Amino acid sequence: MKFLLRISRGIDWLNEQIGRVVLWMILIAVLISAGNAIIRKTFDMSSNAWLEVQWYLFSAVFLLCAGYTLLRNEHVRIDVLLHRLPKRTQIWVDIFGLVFFLLPAAILIAWLAWPVFMRSYVSGEMSENAGGLIRWPVYVLAPTGFALLAVQGVSELIKRFAFLQGLIDDPTRKKQQKSAEEELAEDLAAEIRRKTELDLAQKQATARNAGGQS
Repeated sequence: MKFLLRISRGIDWLNEQIGRVVLWMILIAVLISAGNAIIRKTFDMSSNAWLEVQWYLFSAVFLLCAGYTLLRNEHVRIDVLLHRLPKRTQIWVDIFGLVFFLLPAAILIAWLAWPVFMRSYVSGEMSENAGGLIRWPVYVLAPTGFALLAVQGVSELIKRFAFLQGLIDDPTRKKQQKSAEEELAEDLAAEIRRKTELDLAQKQATARNAGGQS
């Protein structure tokens, strides 16, 4: 079980890193959407490529973060009775759902989506819209996203069996209370503070150099 837990931690780390990177695509999509709207209204210019890249980015966030969302235990749950049951019973219900629903569905969708991506890649399929984008980069998101979801499902399964053996704490507890939006806002604020401090340091260095020369 210790070896399996190391595998689980590796999977968790992978989806954590992917999730943190992909979250920035939300900001990029917003900026592209706003910029495209401003250019269209101001200069009466637009491009289908800019429109399509927005839903490419949305698809990337939605699909590539599926495993990250499962890791954070943020997928929608409709628990009418489950929360009233003992914790060990809840864990067994989770195990049943992972084994018989999540893993088969994620693996099947990834398997079925892969040939669609390959056909698009080999043929160099392009968008039917004028000025549109090549299609395979968005098609590859489906098998990749569901593969990441499947491996995260394996990680969650390992953690639940480890919990039943008393080796780890409750894996269904929220990793943290902050939402993805709050994390993104904090990252942006930290980046702004870093740039502000760097600009201030550069101005101070310039002022010192000017004073020394005088």
